[in-house]
Amino acid sequence: MSAEDLENYEAELELQLYREYKDVANLFNYVVETERRFYLANNVDLKTRSADGEVFFDLTLTDAWVWDVYRTGRFVQSVRIVTFKDVNIEELNRVDDLSIPKDGLN
Repeated sequence: MSAEDLENYEAELELQLYREYKDVANLFNYVVETERRFYLANNVDLKTRSADGEVFFDLTLTDAWVWDVYRTGRFVQSVRIVTFKDVNIEELNRVDDLSIPKDGLN
């Protein structure tokens, strides 16, 4: 396998992952970003902890989806993350109930 073949393969995996993300994003309430991973989750429990003068974050996500190209099972029931870096948590605006009236926007 050439370097170009490998690059094309990885690009295709990323594109498939992005398409899956678009398909499942509206099923979740939160986006969680850490220094290592990107998650979608319906429940997020964040605790700030300290030990020996170091501050770290202890997150538990339930009903989650993991952005990871090489992971075959991206849906997980529960995941625990411990990180010393910043964590970004955003609540998603779900649009499941959004509908456009038949007579237009007026």
